[in-house]
Amino acid sequence: MPIFTYKAIKDGEKESYEGKVEAKDRFEVYSIVRKDGAQILTVKETTTSAQYTEKLTQFLSRVKQNEKIVFMRNLGAMIRAGLTLSRALSVMERQTKNPKFKGVLGDIQKDIQQGGDLNSSMKKHDDVFTPLMVAMVKAGEESGSLAESCTIIASQEERSYELKKKIRGAMIYPGVIVTVLLGIGTMMMMFIVPTLSATFETLGSELPMSTQIIIKLSDFLVDYTLQTFGAFVLAIVLFIAFLKTKNGSRLFESFVLYIPVIGTLVKETNSARTGRTLASLLSSGVHVLHSLEITEEVIQNSHYKEIIAKARVQVQGGSPIAEVFEKEERLYPPLVGELIAVGEETGNLPDMLQEVAKFYENEVDQKTKNMSTIIEPMLMLVVGSAVGYFALAMISPMYSMVENF
Repeated sequence: MPIFTYKAIKDGEKESYEGKVEAKDRFEVYSIVRKDGAQILTVKETTTSAQYTEKLTQFLSRVKQNEKIVFMRNLGAMIRAGLTLSRALSVMERQTKNPKFKGVLGDIQKDIQQGGDLNSSMKKHDDVFTPLMVAMVKAGEESGSLAESCTIIASQEERSYELKKKIRGAMIYPGVIVTVLLGIGTMMMMFIVPTLSATFETLGSELPMSTQIIIKLSDFLVDYTLQTFGAFVLAIVLFIAFLKTKNGSRLFESFVLYIPVIGTLVKETNSARTGRTLASLLSSGVHVLHSLEITEEVIQNSHYKEIIAKARVQVQGGSPIAEVFEKEERLYPPLVGELIAVGEETGNLPDMLQEVAKFYENEVDQKTKNMSTIIEPMLMLVVGSAVGYFALAMISPMYSMVENF
């Protein structure tokens, strides 16, 4: 608990005095001093070295998505079981091992004890809780169905987490292969090629162009190792910085959409995310315009953000949501617009959006499972071509020497 330094004066006395006390908050300090028959003049929280360490730990740590999933699911279960919101938060604060999340839950609990509502307190911690979570909690509090809203949020976040995990898992295999290939190629250029190059120079034979290219590249890597490594790191840093700019991010997103297999995966992932987010918000009672606004924030790809923004403008003008999606078949598959249109016509839009989400989540799941099967032949072709070129370039001069002898 924090330590407070206070200045107070006892009833009937003229001189004030100073003191220190450990308390949960300023309100508890006032309560403690009043019991001693004194009145607070000033109070200030002091920070000890242990508190500095705790704050630094909280700053450096981050709240993982699976921790938020567990939090929302447990919060819904505890409220449903009859626990007050303050007590449920207190239980979860004691349970969590993450120092940052423990601090966040402590702050939220204080706000609740002082009469605040959960969504406003969560909004203060926008680095932890997304606008989607805040909006759904607000809808749950206003409708008196907070427990149900928490369960829906947990399911939504879990689906999103699983989707990310599957896509990341599918990319690990090609990433590892390419990294190992580059590493082995660099080692061969720096240690094996110079030895063969010295042998060729000793024999004085004429080398083919392919061999000369490899030898020159090897000499460059050996002579400028640090510079080459520095340039490589700088190129990566500049590329990442470029991706963080608006134009760079948009250019990369456009490029990815036209890559075979990957482009389809991006379209289906964004379709699933749009459907799942809108369905969760609408089923929680969030207004359609606000739901579209939050979905626009949740979607990361700028091309898809623009489509959601268009849908919001059209809905404000009285047009159906499906109209925008039907016109944007380049990014959203035709089925998305069709199912949304059916949902609007039947008054069952949240359920139809759930169907959109389920369908494309299953599609992404199937494609990520088959990703290694699709990419493996392509990687084998690249690796085989690189190895074949190197072998041909370095072995063919040896055959020529043997024939001359």
